[in-house]
Amino acid sequence: MGLIILFAVGGIIGWLASIVLRREDTRDILHNIAAGVAGSVVGGALTSSVSVLGGLSATALLVAFAAGALAVAAYNLFRHGALASS
Repeated sequence: MGLIILFAVGGIIGWLASIVLRREDTRDILHNIAAGVAGSVVGGALTSSVSVLGGLSATALLVAFAAGALAVAAYNLFRHGALASS
């Protein structure tokens, strides 16, 4: 159940980031969602005291939210920001 929650949190973070950043290309939206899910799952798994498949604590959920947002920000900075080569 916890893993499903992490996927949902990451997906919502990526989708909201696409709205805030006004990315209307379908690929950009999907990349933001994927980055959010990846960051959320990694952050939640690292801070969860029990198996991610079983459940999550409030701390693990908060860290998953922050890690998902950080992953989306890093992706967009790399892809569209100052670090882009062209």
